[in-house]
Order: sequence, then C-alpha cells, then structure tokens
Amino acid sequence: MDFVEKRLTQRAKRGDREAFAELIEIYKDKIFQLAYRMVGNRQDAEDIAQETFLRVYANLHTYDESYKFSTWIYRIATNLCIDRGRKKRPDFSLDEEVEPGQGMDWYSRLSSNEKNPADLLVTQELQETVQDALSHLAPKYRSIMILRYIEDLSLQEISDIVKLPVTTIKTRIHRGREALRSKLRFM
Repeated sequence: MDFVEKRLTQRAKRGDREAFAELIEIYKDKIFQLAYRMVGNRQDAEDIAQETFLRVYANLHTYDESYKFSTWIYRIATNLCIDRGRKKRPDFSLDEEVEPGQGMDWYSRLSSNEKNPADLLVTQELQETVQDALSHLAPKYRSIMILRYIEDLSLQEISDIVKLPVTTIKTRIHRGREALRSKLRFM
C-alpha cells in the first residue's frame, strides 16, 4: 500500500487529478471516521473531511515524501477537528426539546448528579460528625431534632408524636439547634 500511495502522491503533486481522486477514495472513509469520533457530529465530520481534502490538495506541494502520507493527512484532519472544537460554541438551549414532540429537553440528557467517591466520603464524614453531636444532645432535644431535620416531619406531626404543643416543639428545636451548633464548633 505504501508503494501505491507513494506513486499516487507523486502523480498528484505533478497535477494528476485522477491520482488525487484515488487518494481521496482510499482515505475518505478513514478521515470521516476519525472526524466523527472526534467531533461526534455527522455534519461536522463531513465538513472536516471535505476541508481536509481541500487542504491536502492546496498543500500537496509541501508534503515531504520521506514521511508516510497517512501520517500527514491524519495530522491535517486531527488539527481541523481540534480547531473546530475550539471555535464551536454550543448553539442550543438546554430548554430546547431534543427531538420535537418527544417532550424531552436537554436537561434530561445531562450527566447524573451522583456524587463522586471523594464527595461521598466528605458527606459520610460530615454525617458521622453530626450524628456524634446529636448523640450528645439531651434526649428531649435529640428526638425533636431527628424528627424535624432527619425525618423531615412538620411541626404538627412532631407535636402529635411526642404529645407536646407546637410552641414547645418550636422552643425545643431552637434550643436543640443552639446546643448542636455549640457542640459542632468544638468538634
């Protein structure tokens, strides 16, 4: 193949359009696939492939035959892909529907909000610290704080559970927060 490419490039350099057409035929799918994998968009990949061949044709006289032609053409295509990535700015809205009529917007295609392992570790350590501080609260405050902030119950629900008036629940929540805050300061 190297011999065939070398002969075709020599002929193309002398102006033989048929030789250049054969080079395009050899590399058109390979360059398109490279571009498609790099930019992820069929239209952009087609544009890059076309631009690659235009640049090869315009700069064929600068091609150094001591190097493989494939290396040279792949370098041109790769650089065009990189340039396209630098210049291209998103031209869509996250609120825009992915496919009209499907009812999905681009937000639904964003990566998940799951935390990475480092964030999970920090969260776990924080939870352990808060749990330790909670365990040092007086039981009358601890139960109210757990029901309110961990179980996320309303004041009325807590009142029904512990059989105390809502005003007492509010007072205990306030005092429990203050006690928790002072314990967390020293941990």
